[in-house]
Amino acid sequence: MKTVYVVTHPEATHHVDGLVGGQFDSDLTERGRHQAGAIAEALAARLPADATVTVSSSDLLRTRRTAEAVAERWGTDVVLDPRLREKSYGEAGGRPQAWLDDRFIPPPAEGERMRHHEGVAGAETKWDLAVRVYAAAEAVFASPAEHHVVVTHGMAATYLLAAWIEMPLEAAGRVSFRLTSGGITTLHRDDYFHNHSIRELNNVEHLHR
Repeated sequence: MKTVYVVTHPEATHHVDGLVGGQFDSDLTERGRHQAGAIAEALAARLPADATVTVSSSDLLRTRRTAEAVAERWGTDVVLDPRLREKSYGEAGGRPQAWLDDRFIPPPAEGERMRHHEGVAGAETKWDLAVRVYAAAEAVFASPAEHHVVVTHGMAATYLLAAWIEMPLEAAGRVSFRLTSGGITTLHRDDYFHNHSIRELNNVEHLHR
């Protein structure tokens, strides 16, 4: 069996400052650091006491700090993977959200959505993001670890889930999971039917205790 716990990083400075995140390297806020500890405890409640846990993370500061709080709980190291970074918004990264909103070109209702350019120089398309996240997902899913924690970002996590259910890249133009900061999503593969299930989606109960 294999269980993958997909964690979206908790509150970061770009959230409270009203800035575009993406690959802008913001840190966790004080509240976010407390939430990271709560995430670690919530994961511990889900796992067997003697579990061996592998922790992978985006290499951005806000995800790395979250992953370190989780890894410390099991006395293990964090495997950093830049392919798990959030979508790049190019020159909009770190600017006020209003700056991006004024320039953003939404994808069309029909036609090409994955390779649609959103109007900001240097920004990744959904296709760019999905290709690298699918590659990272393949490595995670193929690893021998029975319990694997992956710390990433909201949009990147959507494509981790799409990869888990083996959605073809070309069919992923409309996929969207509502994944908020600090949520835990649990993915499970059984050894009998070999099915891939999503057992819980964006559980945030631990953030309100």
